[in-house]
Amino acid sequence: MKQPLTEQIQEVASLLTLLQVKIVFAESCTGGLISASLARAPGISDVHCGSAVVYRLDTKSQWLGVPAPMLLEPGPVSQLVAEAMATGVLERTPEADIAASITGHLGPNAPDSQDGLVFVGIAIRGKTCRVTEHRLPKFLCEVGNFPYPGDTEREQRQWQAVTIVLDAIAKALREEFLSF
Repeated sequence: MKQPLTEQIQEVASLLTLLQVKIVFAESCTGGLISASLARAPGISDVHCGSAVVYRLDTKSQWLGVPAPMLLEPGPVSQLVAEAMATGVLERTPEADIAASITGHLGPNAPDSQDGLVFVGIAIRGKTCRVTEHRLPKFLCEVGNFPYPGDTEREQRQWQAVTIVLDAIAKALREEFLSF
C-alpha cells in the first residue's frame, strides 16, 4: 500500500536537506503526526530536530512558554497561540532554523465555531512568525478511502492538517531560503 503524503514529505525533506535548514515542530491537534510523517524520509535526522507534542494547556505553557492567560483568552485554538507555540519551540531548540506549529479542534464534540478550525504557525529564526487559519471540512470522503482504511473523521482531519502544514513548510522554505 502506498503511504500517504509521500510526495509532500519528499519535497520538504529535499528542500530541508538541500538548504541545510533544520526544523522543529510544536504539535497539538496532530499529536506528533507531522513529525512522524517526515521521519519516514531517509536521512531526515540531519535536518529534523524533533517535535513537542503539546495537547494540554499546562504543557503548552510549561514546555513552550505560551503565556497561561493567552490560553484562556483568546484560547488554545487561536492565531496568538499558534504563533507562541512556533516561536516558543524555536527559542527552545537552538539548532533549529525554522519551526512549524499547529493548534486546532478536529472533533468530535467541538463547539460549532471551532469545529475543524486549525491555525498553522511558521517561525523562521530572525524573522517574524506567519500564522494561517484553515477550516477543515467535516467529511472528507468515505471512511475506508482516506489514506488508511478505517480512518475516522478525526483521523481524516489530522491527515489533512498534516498536508496543510507540509505545504506551508515547503512554501516558506522556497520563499525564505531559495533565491531565484
